[in-house]
Amino acid sequence: MTWLWLSLLTALAAASQDAWIKRYFSDLTPFEMTAIPVFYSIPCFAVFLPFVTVPPLDPIFYLCVISALPINAVAVVLYMKAIKMSPLSLTIPYLAFTPAFMILSGSLILGEMPNQWGVLGIGVTCAGGYVLNLDGSRGHVLDPLAAIFRETGSWIMLVVAFLFSFAAVIGKLGILHSSPMFFTVSFFLIFSVAMICLLLGTGKVRPMVFKDYFFKGLVVGGILFVHAVLHGFAISMAKAAYMIAIKRLSILFSVLLGGILFDEKAIRIRFLGAMLMICGAAVIILKAT
Repeated sequence: MTWLWLSLLTALAAASQDAWIKRYFSDLTPFEMTAIPVFYSIPCFAVFLPFVTVPPLDPIFYLCVISALPINAVAVVLYMKAIKMSPLSLTIPYLAFTPAFMILSGSLILGEMPNQWGVLGIGVTCAGGYVLNLDGSRGHVLDPLAAIFRETGSWIMLVVAFLFSFAAVIGKLGILHSSPMFFTVSFFLIFSVAMICLLLGTGKVRPMVFKDYFFKGLVVGGILFVHAVLHGFAISMAKAAYMIAIKRLSILFSVLLGGILFDEKAIRIRFLGAMLMICGAAVIILKAT
């Protein structure tokens, strides 16, 4: 059961990373919020990579890396924009729609078609998104549906979930043509270096921001590294579907942290919505794939 504990730690690391970024970097632009954890994770991945066994690689592996880079870059920037603009409890839970979107991306790239469990999972996930926006002060039953579009961070995170669904499928294909650990560490290193070069080269990030947030940057960079490494170890010890289902508990942790650290309101109803979204994601991952 080692993989289970590692998966739970991965979920906690993911939620802690989001909370730390919102707590200490919300005054920065979304590009700078993206750059700081990425920049300070580079030394960690660079030091760790030589200890990872290099498996036989084929052209599909390199194609996966090249195609996943721009998708992840756009997704990460939008991700930071979402958590900057809206409460964690109204943004992070929408990541549970990723496995729902993976029904589409999986069928296009991997030839995976949805079954009755997939339909059920999508329904439960969407129901969770609806409950997430319930508010006793609203008089109409359709008001929460409209709230999804009124809350900017929520619909931006829906876009992120859609992008991550393609990134996840491409990553799965890359893992199938290498190994979980090598793909994870090598991709994060390449992605991090490319992102920093792009952001600095386009002037979206001030070089001094890394110095100004040195200690806080070291912490979040370390959390990002731990998050990725725990993910790699956990997914190498168990079926990816089980590991990812447990990792989705990061959504619940984010809702809890949003209430504890930022005094976000309506946490109970949002927690219930997040739980439903996770149940839907689990059904899709465990039964529909």
